[in-house]
Amino acid sequence: MTTTMGTATRGQRTTVYVVICVVLVISMVAALLVVPTPAPTDEAEQKADEFIAALQQAGAVHVPSQEQVVGVLGEDGGAVCAGPNEALNQAQLQAQLSNGSGGPGTRPVIADSKVLQGGRLIVQIYCPDQLAAYQEFIEGLLTADVAGG
Repeated sequence: MTTTMGTATRGQRTTVYVVICVVLVISMVAALLVVPTPAPTDEAEQKADEFIAALQQAGAVHVPSQEQVVGVLGEDGGAVCAGPNEALNQAQLQAQLSNGSGGPGTRPVIADSKVLQGGRLIVQIYCPDQLAAYQEFIEGLLTADVAGG
């Protein structure tokens, strides 16, 4: 069995690279033109305003803009309402309530009770049918007024 060595010249390789780059650029431009960007709906803006007002009432210091909330949560609560009571989502939330260390140094912490209020407000406004189970889950977590505010 024998193998042959490639004998492409530098010019041929350059041509191939240029053609590949041109095809990639054309593909990216086509994707930007073809994939529609959804326009914010009245319902999404109304829910965003309701969420922002609820955050302000809860005493949040930094409140996102309506545009940010609409972009992330849309009309249906986005990823937050895509199964907040499923085991994987609950495990991810619990993993975020840790000391931030990686690997064997990771330890759960007593998080501030205000940390979970934003998620509860999202579920309450965007997917109220899942609120009871979510509320039961977060009430089972160990929290305290540790930030002093």
